[in-house]
Amino acid sequence: MSQLPHRSHYTWRTWFTFLVPSLVGVFLFMTPITNSQGMTIPIAVMAKAVQTMMLGSAQAIITLIICITGVISVITKAFKPAAIRNSPLLKHLFDVSWTWLVVRLFGMAFGLMTYLSLGSEMITSANTGALVLNDLLPVLFSVFILAGLLLPLLINFGLLELAGTLMTKVMRPVFGVPGRSAVDCTASWLGDGSVGILMTAKQFDQKHYTQREAAIIGTTFSAVSITFSLVVLGQVKLEYLFAPFYATVCLAGIVAAIIVPRLPPLRFKKDLLIDGTKPDRDGETIPGYKTLFGHSLDVALAKADNSTGVKGTIKEGVHNALDMVFGVLPVIMAVGTFALIIAEYTPIFQYLGMPFIPFLELLQVPEAEAAAQTIMVGFADMFIPSILAAGTIESDVTRFIIAAMSVTQLIYMSEVGALLLGSKIPVNIFELFVIFILRTLITLPIIAFMAHWLVG
Repeated sequence: MSQLPHRSHYTWRTWFTFLVPSLVGVFLFMTPITNSQGMTIPIAVMAKAVQTMMLGSAQAIITLIICITGVISVITKAFKPAAIRNSPLLKHLFDVSWTWLVVRLFGMAFGLMTYLSLGSEMITSANTGALVLNDLLPVLFSVFILAGLLLPLLINFGLLELAGTLMTKVMRPVFGVPGRSAVDCTASWLGDGSVGILMTAKQFDQKHYTQREAAIIGTTFSAVSITFSLVVLGQVKLEYLFAPFYATVCLAGIVAAIIVPRLPPLRFKKDLLIDGTKPDRDGETIPGYKTLFGHSLDVALAKADNSTGVKGTIKEGVHNALDMVFGVLPVIMAVGTFALIIAEYTPIFQYLGMPFIPFLELLQVPEAEAAAQTIMVGFADMFIPSILAAGTIESDVTRFIIAAMSVTQLIYMSEVGALLLGSKIPVNIFELFVIFILRTLITLPIIAFMAHWLVG
């Protein structure tokens, strides 16, 4: 391992480069603040402001972006224009595989049909395409723009190196991931799961995570925010139980985070970087002559000293935002709508939930048959189980269990699943479904026990 310069080696400019952008990033992405809706983070408030500015035009802008993505991707695949081939950014955005081209075209078709209210109601209804286009994508669009532009503040100036080195002794042995993933988790927990996934995908691209680590972090630590947990609990009319509810969610989530990465399919993911090379673990080794904090600070300052500066940071931020907007929005429109169509118009999720009836009865969950129908539908969208529970289930214990399950299952195709599939993180839809089932089986007994203890 090459020896890092001691922190005394660096000038005040390096310290400034490390401290100021990192502190701004911590404030924007990780500092809890309160507003009229409850606890949130500044980046979420800024995203809300962007949504308000676009009120009435967001759907048109998003539909146009999805259509542009689809059309240019077809032109690129068919004609391979030199202007796109010779531009690394445009090639990255529009030169995609046949599979992703088909997904983008489905996203374009679903987006146009929903925006223009044309064609089958199965695609355009308020519970399928309109839910994705009108409710979900405007929120994600604003988050993508702001997170894309501002994520370099967290990633490029040494903060992750500082946190990563400090947390390695906890995150590596317990969860099998680098210490820096604690920052992804915190951003998700305080802000939004999509922010955590975007951070993870970006760091995977930059070779900070191996394929296995990125898959674990993306499917395990991109937790639903505290604010959205309160929304889910409010839907089942149990807001007064928020403290025990969130304690239950955290306990179940930690247990799942310890167990699921040690099981297939995550266990068998390659411990190689995105380009197939082996990771350098030397950065996690603390020299015997240094303290943990001293070495962490040296690693962080070395990163800051080699940062790209203001111009490079702005360029990277713009590229990030474009990548998310053009690369991920069509995927969410396609995959999210398709998943919601299956949930709304077919009995597939009801059938898939039937094997859980004996399990729920064993756990003495009241109204087990009705509860079983809600468990699997969470794979389509995390909010649907709570909506179904509010309308059909009387038992407070069962509604508590369903609300907590919908949060801890974590993989839902209308957002998190589609984001993961749209990234380069190496997971496919079958693996996501298996992880969803594993998380359900592991967290359900914990949540049921806590529900009987706290609510029953």
